Amino acid sequence: MKIAIVCYPTFGGSGVVATELGIALASRGHEVHFVTYRQPVRLELLSNKIHFHEVHVPEYPLFHYQPYELALSSKLVDTIKLYGIELLHVHYAIPHAYAGYMAKKILEEEGIHIPMITTLHGTDITLVGNHPFYKPAVTFSINKSDVVTSVSEDLKRKTLEFFDIEKEIEVIPNFIDKTKYHTSFTDCQRSLMANEDERIITHISNFRKVKRIPDVIHVFHKISLQIPARLIMVGEGPEKEKAELLCEQLGIKEKVLFLGNSNEIDRILCFSDLFLLPSEFESFGLAALEAMINKVAVISSNAGGIPEVNRQGVTGFLSDVGDIDDMVKNALYILRDDAILQQFKEGAFEVASEFDITKILPLYEALYERAFRANYKNSYS
Repeated sequence: MKIAIVCYPTFGGSGVVATELGIALASRGHEVHFVTYRQPVRLELLSNKIHFHEVHVPEYPLFHYQPYELALSSKLVDTIKLYGIELLHVHYAIPHAYAGYMAKKILEEEGIHIPMITTLHGTDITLVGNHPFYKPAVTFSINKSDVVTSVSEDLKRKTLEFFDIEKEIEVIPNFIDKTKYHTSFTDCQRSLMANEDERIITHISNFRKVKRIPDVIHVFHKISLQIPARLIMVGEGPEKEKAELLCEQLGIKEKVLFLGNSNEIDRILCFSDLFLLPSEFESFGLAALEAMINKVAVISSNAGGIPEVNRQGVTGFLSDVGDIDDMVKNALYILRDDAILQQFKEGAFEVASEFDITKILPLYEALYERAFRANYKNSYS
């Protein structure tokens, strides 16, 4: 099948999932065309099965803000016609589903009918989409999609709660590819990051307020008062500078390493003992899943879809949002005893394996086939 995928090309979860999905589909013989404004960060190799089409937005002084949605719709029309695309899969409701629908309508004027699947990832619903300014467009875009999926049961519930949705929403969880993660790199030297007696704690995010970065710092600070430990912070975002200042104020600057964005997450996680995710909301918790497949225990909030990934007492522990003391208590329980730590590491890996792409990919393929057949029947009957 020839599939066009629209996503954000950044380090965010929706872009990562969309890119990994496209790569996996290509490995199964599908022809995949990524359409976005920059080559996705995880899309390292192009081939005869993987193509990238850049969306250019012409600069016009007439526009105060350049119309990306218009440029994306036009690029989709051209790509679908030129390459004979059979199915469109857009990740993130706004602006991708909105632009996808406009492309569909333009193509229908030329007798071309193509099904569109929209996958909801989180902030497109809970933050952007729920804003009164965007809500009508988000509702319209979802209802005009041929098939709608969400990455967690919690996100599905919130979507149905926030919007007047007429479409059935199918839950297909995020995934990881076990073959891309290794926990025994020859250059995985803990001594480069910490002393032999120190536990290594990691946090990975885009450093936005919803991630509650100060909670990460405070949890680590209290842990470090009880046991030797180091904190590795991976990512970039608006809260990073404040986090660095907080570390200095707490006197733990020398114990915290800020690495910025990285394409080598597995190399970072391979020597980690504990992952912190105290977010105010996560639609799924992909960063936690990536930690778990690397045999890293997780201490997290119980917000959003995180409990669907981080299993209480098995892969780690869940606490109420902002309950720093409970997170510290649970972290110390895991970290103080080598046997207990190993038990949680193994539990994390076993649960993460349930989300391997080999188990999730067939769900998407079945969905594509169903959408394609329904579209053909409706268009040509």
